[in-house]
Amino acid sequence: VLSGCGVYDGTEIHEASAVLVHLSRGGAEVQMYAPDVPQMHVIDHSKGQPAEAESRNVLVESARIARGKITSLAKLTTADHDAVIFPGGFGAAKNLSTFAVDGKDCKVNREVERVLKDFHKAGKPIGLCCISPVLAAKVLSGAEVTVGHEEEEGGKWPYAGTAGAIKELGAKHCVKEVTISFPGNFPHVDTRNKVVTTPAFMCETALHHIFDGIGAMVKNVLKLTGK
Repeated sequence: VLSGCGVYDGTEIHEASAVLVHLSRGGAEVQMYAPDVPQMHVIDHSKGQPAEAESRNVLVESARIARGKITSLAKLTTADHDAVIFPGGFGAAKNLSTFAVDGKDCKVNREVERVLKDFHKAGKPIGLCCISPVLAAKVLSGAEVTVGHEEEEGGKWPYAGTAGAIKELGAKHCVKEVTISFPGNFPHVDTRNKVVTTPAFMCETALHHIFDGIGAMVKNVLKLTGK
């Protein structure tokens, strides 16, 4: 499930690509979805500032990553899929929810909430990375997730405050590393809820560490499908 195209106002493209590569390597068949709604705003990624008087559609922008092969999230059903994965990027906190603005008091897009609840009820695994675990924290009562560390540690974990918000949402936050350089300490697998999370770009680190961490998340999601 995508949330646009670009880290500051949509899906983090490297994360989406990593998820797709690891799913392909795992032999999975993939269908991409996104909500057919306007973006919260549009960011000029060269400046990191909002582009005034410009508007874009989440589904249309997500099609850039999907190479055009994308479907409205309203059509996603548990009957058609064994698992669902949400890459990160600020789009998860801006377009799939209002977390970027409202924090613990956020609302989740109606279709996103439906999908999360339906997959959870069906006992089918849910994978999330970077900031997107806040979606599960809000929607799935008592879920266990990770967004990495709970302290900034000199800028290595610049979004560490997110962990506190996750706790305020009623979820359990588990401190985890981003990479396989720390055996046994990533990703987090909530076996009771079948929710698998990994920090990805919540950490300032080398791209290959993020890629490998996402691979571990995908591997665990596929394992939980029992296929």
